[in-house]
Amino acid sequence: MLPRKRAAADGVVVVESDTETTANNNNNNNAATSSFKKQRLHSCIIAAAASTDSTTKNGDNSASVGGNSDQSNTRVVESSPSIMALGDANHTEIDEDLHSRQLAVYGRETMRRLFASNILISGMQGLGAEIAKNLILAGVKSVTLHDEGVVELWDLSSNFVFSESDIGKNRALASVQKLQELNNAVVISTLTTKLTKEQLSDFQAVVFTDISLEKAIEFNDYCHSHQPPISFIKSEVRGLFGSIFCDFGPEFTVIDVDGEDPHTGIIASISNDNTALVSCVDDERLEFQDGDLVVFSEVHGMTELNDGKPRKIKSARPYSFTLEEDTTNFGMYIKGGIVTQVKQPKVLNFKPLREAIKDPGDFLLSDFSKFDRPPLLHLAFQALDKFVSDLGRFPVAGSEADAEKLISIAGNINEGLGDGKVEDINPKLLRYFAFGSRAVLNPMAAMFGGIVGQEVVKACSGKFHPLFQFFYFDSVESLPTEPLDASDFKPLNSRYDAQISVFGSKLQKKLEDAKVFIVGSGALGCEFLKNIALMGVSCGDQGKLTITDDDVIEKSNLSRQFLFRDWNIGQAKSTVAASAAASINPRLNIEALQNRVGPETENVFDDNFWENLTVVINALDNVNARLYVDQRCLYFQKPLLESGTLGAKCNTQMVIPHLTENYGASRDPPEKQAPMCTVHSFPHNIDHCLTWARSEFEGLLEKTPAEVNAYLSNPVEYKAAQRNAGDAQARDNLERVLECLDKEKCETFQDCITWARLRFEDYFVNRVKQLIYTFPEDAATSTGAPFWSAPKRFPHPLQFSAADPSHLQFVMAGSILRAETFGIPVPDWVKHPKALAEAVEKVIVPDFQPKKDAKIVTDEKATTLSAASVDDAAVINELIFRLELCTQNLPQGFKMKPIQFEKDDDTNYHMDLIAGLANMRARNYCIPEVDKLKAKFIAGRIIPAIATSTAMATGLVCLELYKALDGGHKLEDYRNTFANLALPLFSMAEPVPPKVIKHGDMSWTVWDRWILRDNPTLRELLEWLKDKGLNAYSISYGSCLLYNSMFPRHRDRMDKKMVDLAREVAKAELPPNRNHLDVVVACEDDEDNDIDIPQVSIYFS
Repeated sequence: MLPRKRAAADGVVVVESDTETTANNNNNNNAATSSFKKQRLHSCIIAAAASTDSTTKNGDNSASVGGNSDQSNTRVVESSPSIMALGDANHTEIDEDLHSRQLAVYGRETMRRLFASNILISGMQGLGAEIAKNLILAGVKSVTLHDEGVVELWDLSSNFVFSESDIGKNRALASVQKLQELNNAVVISTLTTKLTKEQLSDFQAVVFTDISLEKAIEFNDYCHSHQPPISFIKSEVRGLFGSIFCDFGPEFTVIDVDGEDPHTGIIASISNDNTALVSCVDDERLEFQDGDLVVFSEVHGMTELNDGKPRKIKSARPYSFTLEEDTTNFGMYIKGGIVTQVKQPKVLNFKPLREAIKDPGDFLLSDFSKFDRPPLLHLAFQALDKFVSDLGRFPVAGSEADAEKLISIAGNINEGLGDGKVEDINPKLLRYFAFGSRAVLNPMAAMFGGIVGQEVVKACSGKFHPLFQFFYFDSVESLPTEPLDASDFKPLNSRYDAQISVFGSKLQKKLEDAKVFIVGSGALGCEFLKNIALMGVSCGDQGKLTITDDDVIEKSNLSRQFLFRDWNIGQAKSTVAASAAASINPRLNIEALQNRVGPETENVFDDNFWENLTVVINALDNVNARLYVDQRCLYFQKPLLESGTLGAKCNTQMVIPHLTENYGASRDPPEKQAPMCTVHSFPHNIDHCLTWARSEFEGLLEKTPAEVNAYLSNPVEYKAAQRNAGDAQARDNLERVLECLDKEKCETFQDCITWARLRFEDYFVNRVKQLIYTFPEDAATSTGAPFWSAPKRFPHPLQFSAADPSHLQFVMAGSILRAETFGIPVPDWVKHPKALAEAVEKVIVPDFQPKKDAKIVTDEKATTLSAASVDDAAVINELIFRLELCTQNLPQGFKMKPIQFEKDDDTNYHMDLIAGLANMRARNYCIPEVDKLKAKFIAGRIIPAIATSTAMATGLVCLELYKALDGGHKLEDYRNTFANLALPLFSMAEPVPPKVIKHGDMSWTVWDRWILRDNPTLRELLEWLKDKGLNAYSISYGSCLLYNSMFPRHRDRMDKKMVDLAREVAKAELPPNRNHLDVVVACEDDEDNDIDIPQVSIYFS
């Protein structure tokens, strides 16, 4: 069956082609010089629009579907030294709507290199499918799937593209259709016969997930010595154990080691010394490190530093550093200056597998509690390879004889290692390794699929630091705490047999009967649904999975939320995702809801709902929602599995009742906000300009039209409200409404052009003239210091010119959006520069005279720009009078159309206006301008996101899910993780336990809740606490005080039921489905020391 395409464009063609025909790569094998590498693009992948010659060849070992029809780029081009064997993708336009979140991580250049890269993935079990998914979503040029084997029932434990109807089919062929649906721009081909090393020359990177060590060494030797080298990755997932080996060639250049923006600082002073001391303003801490190279710009006085030459720094401190340079004879520093880090490329010398297996060097560690584990696993994987080579099969789960044989092989290999041998080969661990070695578990495949997918991106682009060279990982803590018999591992002829071979059938039953709540159905939610369906969670008669998300699918979701297709745009995320998950495993019992989880939906997610849950999994994108779910899990004592991603970074946190602290126990510090006066009058970076631009956009096009409509819909009520307020804000509101309906009212499109042109004059000319009139360049502060000292930048007014495309673009975007708010049709000629320039020339721009008494806010602590005035009330009355007069001239039923900012529609002119506002302002202050895409990232507050880190995070969480559902694990068995795939860095540690409070012989934590049943009275509650040695002096429900020992009249309430007190005193409206209420009790002991006790729940029915 042919795959369905995302776009209903040309029909999809499946082509069969001979291997030799597809390998028509014409680049010669001459060695590249040390300074330049040859780039190559291959026509080895045959697309729908490939040449007729190729499509008519006969053969039975290759197929291809879909993809980009441009197959003509088989030229060889020169490249800079920092670009390895990378394709020239300049012909490829990046779909910014689709890839915006990925572009925020990689940038355009890396994306273009990806679009030119051809990848081979050999081995299409669970790991191969995960790697393929991540690379296809990323948008490489082509992916070739290789597998000689057929789909077995066993494979359904880990491969999301297989169904029971695929059993018996070739794995590669069975994978094509569903993988092609992920991204039709990627050419997906298959190879189903034995691979030859010569075929590897068709690819920039090759990945092997199921290959013998002997064959891997043969293929790797070929890749390592090939010119240019072919990046080689070997990765395996064996039960709860995994390995990765990378070799990107003898000299691989990393263009950007971490993906972070270069660090900068604003200079305050530079000394004339041999090793000069450079001090920076204390606006933000410097992030420089000793040995960094930096360049200087905009330095006044010591202009010798502005030559653009990178200089090495040392003695880096939070606000200063020293230069390894003698500045004694340089000019005297006067003012200004920016220092910027210069990021250096890094060359890595990879060893081939043949050498590295014997001399692996330093292993990449993931868990410092297992620092001695990687050498042992290095040995274990070699022993397993020999076991399979000798016996032609994997060890049988539960077979002690097979485990002993593998342990013996490992011992023999170890003895031959001489000084490098492992001290303790840990037979217990190797036994676990042997039992699960045939199984590919979905969480392990998801985790390793994310890591390996990212390594392929690095190999193709030089973006981020590669894994160098071995990585080993295990999660034996995920195994059940109770010992298992050999019979527990026996296959049941079910799709979960691979998982049963590792965990046993008892845990499988617990998984199937679990009642799970997933909150969120975005990128994390899609991955979780896939993992859970494959693991069999909530797939039993007693099990149920509930997922909720109130959002709908947008185009930008499709690059990582892989359960969605473009025909789903506009549909509810949870419904589409639930349907897709059920197609992965039809036994999944799933209910999809479209409710936001919060106090307002506690009638949907009521006490009964929470009490019946087994575990909760967060897949959220905001802290407030996470905190709410955390409080619910704390209250109902349910495990919460938490995770999040930011670009190439991800973190996971396990919240386990009574074992760990809760999510809200530790909080990140709030992001530093720029002072309002900085944003409005003294910006010194593009972020300030974009923050101001977004604020102006919302004020002009959303808030003011909404304010106008509020007035027009109910003038009497609106005027009364403004009179009652009688403050500067009310005055501002009325001024804006009056301006919109009177002086700046638009009736024709020419009026809109006039408005936009005058806005330009106001923002970028008049306001700047006023600012430098009030604060001239030589102005001083009250202490005598220069007013315009760092970080302030002295501005310059602009001169409008219709010949400047950016000026004209600003007027065009502004006038189109202004017309939209007034319901005025937009003529086509506005998009023609000449016609627009002629219309702009008609605008009469009045002269501007600065005011002597203008007030400009300079206080960094100020929260508003509106100054209160004693005559606000009189001004408000005058404005209302004028407003009533101009309203009489409005047509019947007149309303404005407020515009809500939408960043992901490139045709709506929203980002054009915001980028124009920000860049013109940046030009005023000599701040570097940004393109529309960068402006979208900052002003749209786009969170960078990629499929690889999402997949890794969910894989790690699902390894913890085994523990949470098994139920017998200790604190030290759980793991929280922080990972950064860019470095790469993996940091795993056991969670922090909850804080314990002790009183007498009692102790409790945040997880405890004290429960009183049988509808007690106030007296009974006080006596119950007294029996615990606690004297309650205050009891409250919500914000209402029910009892305080200082108030004599409160003693009259002693014999009233607590529920009646809540209803009468606090006016509590308890819903019918609620059978208890919670009170907060303040207590002290007999020595009058305050004791912080748990929340008290009163059950009244």
